[in-house]
Amino acid sequence: MRLCWILTLSAVFIGFFVDCILGDPVWFLPHPVVLMGKLITFLEKRLRRVFPKTPKGELAAGAVMAFAVPLISAGVSFGILFLCFFIHPLLYLAVSSFMCWQIFAARCLQKEAMKVVRCLENEGLEKAREQVGMLVGRDTDRLTEAEVLRATVETVAENTSDGVIAPLFFMMLGGPAGGFFYKAVNTMDSMVGYKNEKYLYFGRFAAKMDDIVNFIPARLSALGMIAAAWFTGCDAKNADRIWKRDRRKHASPNSAQTESVTAGALHIRLGGPASYFGVLHDKPTLGDPDREIERADVGKSCRLMYGTTVFWLLLFTLMSLGLFLTGGFSI
Repeated sequence: MRLCWILTLSAVFIGFFVDCILGDPVWFLPHPVVLMGKLITFLEKRLRRVFPKTPKGELAAGAVMAFAVPLISAGVSFGILFLCFFIHPLLYLAVSSFMCWQIFAARCLQKEAMKVVRCLENEGLEKAREQVGMLVGRDTDRLTEAEVLRATVETVAENTSDGVIAPLFFMMLGGPAGGFFYKAVNTMDSMVGYKNEKYLYFGRFAAKMDDIVNFIPARLSALGMIAAAWFTGCDAKNADRIWKRDRRKHASPNSAQTESVTAGALHIRLGGPASYFGVLHDKPTLGDPDREIERADVGKSCRLMYGTTVFWLLLFTLMSLGLFLTGGFSI
């Protein structure tokens, strides 16, 4: 047990630092998230055929998928790692490190966000709208430059939790298998968790499950961002003030947690009305309009994301070491 814990903790560190250097291993085919997407598509087609095409039938079908996909994803990765550990601990370390690298998304998030800024600088607003449209679900064809930047910063803020801290949290609890469990839930939500005609009932369990698994990580992310603001050149005091005031101003129980901190840390206003599939949604604003949002704020939000990740990586490690030294890992 102690050896497995040491190797798993090492794998999380290795995975994070490799991600920081190389980013997402897109050359690796098939990527686990792609496989999850194919599994979700496969199950959706089969379950829709089996269950009645009624609200209750679609709810039941969606519930089956919502539990099956994370369990399959975690079970397969656990089985692979168990076999690797049985063969040799170093093989377990190598494979689990690679898995952790695949689960982290910090470098990819930074890269895609900064592409928006480079588009504004070199190719113009129209290209930037196309680029940010790859990151967000809202309509982007009529966004102003300020709205493009706001959408980008909001994406970095929200995905600090969804793409980095939440996977880290689950990896520290259950190793790569825990990380893949979370990734499966998050992938389901991004594919079927919409309140439209097609997924209003079928995707409801997936969306609720995503809210549940992100509840603790979102709040840990917000607290970590406030702490990280102290050493990333942001305003930690204002971040804390805006977080306490605006953290519940969102339809989602989790999204405003990190977005409100970012708005306060950067002294900008996020949120506000946004159009989805041609329908305008009057979303509440987060933060105060102390100044106009700038292109440099995208980079600042990325630094805040990295600072938050380092903060929780070190704190989780210290907590694990405390358990280790007090006999929590005694087997």
